[in-house]
Amino acid sequence: MTRSVPVDADEVDPGIRVDRKPSPKKPAARSQPTLGWREWVGLPEYGVDWLKAKVDTGARTSSLHAAGLHTFEVENREWVRFHIYPWQRSTAAAVQVEARVLDRRQVRSSSGTTERRPVVVLPVRIGSQIVDVEFTLTRRDQMGFRMLLGRQALRRRFLVDTGKSYLLGQPPKSLKQANRSRDVVGPDEDGLVGDTGGGATNG
Repeated sequence: MTRSVPVDADEVDPGIRVDRKPSPKKPAARSQPTLGWREWVGLPEYGVDWLKAKVDTGARTSSLHAAGLHTFEVENREWVRFHIYPWQRSTAAAVQVEARVLDRRQVRSSSGTTERRPVVVLPVRIGSQIVDVEFTLTRRDQMGFRMLLGRQALRRRFLVDTGKSYLLGQPPKSLKQANRSRDVVGPDEDGLVGDTGGGATNG
C-alpha cells in the first residue's frame, strides 16, 4: 500500500507515491492573420469581390474613394450616395453605395490639406473576416489606392508585415488583365478633380 504525501515534503521515499497537482493550462493565444502593406479586400454587401487597399498603420482612420458624392435625408437622418470604382485607374464596374452618415470629421491629409469629411460604416472582407470599418469619404483619384485601412480597422484583429504584399491572396490573373485595359479614370459627372493629398489622419 502506498501513501500520499505533500509535494513540498523535504524527503520523498522512492516507495511513496507523490501527488502532484497539474499546473493550470494557459489559454491558447488566438493567432492573428498577418497583412502586407497592400492587400486585396472585398465589400460583400455591394458585390465587390476585389478592391486593392493600402494598409497604413500611420493613419488612425480609414478612407475610401467616393465618386459623385451626394447627400440626402432618410427619416431626418443624413445619408450619402456615391460610386466605388473597384479597379485602379479605371471607371469600369462602378458600384453604387448608399450609407447613413455616422459623423462628419475634420481630416488632415499628409500634404497638410484639411477637409471636413462624412464618415460611414461599411462591412469589409479582409481575408476570412468581415469587419465593420469606419471610413471617411474623399476623392482618391490620384492616390493609386481606392481604399486606405487605418489603425482603427486593424487593432486587435491583424498583424502587419510592412515588407510584404498580398498575403491574403489576389484575384485571378485573367481578371486583373481584363480590367487593366478598361476605361482610364477621369473627372466624374460632378466635374470634381481628385484629392491629391496622401494618407489621412485625424485632424
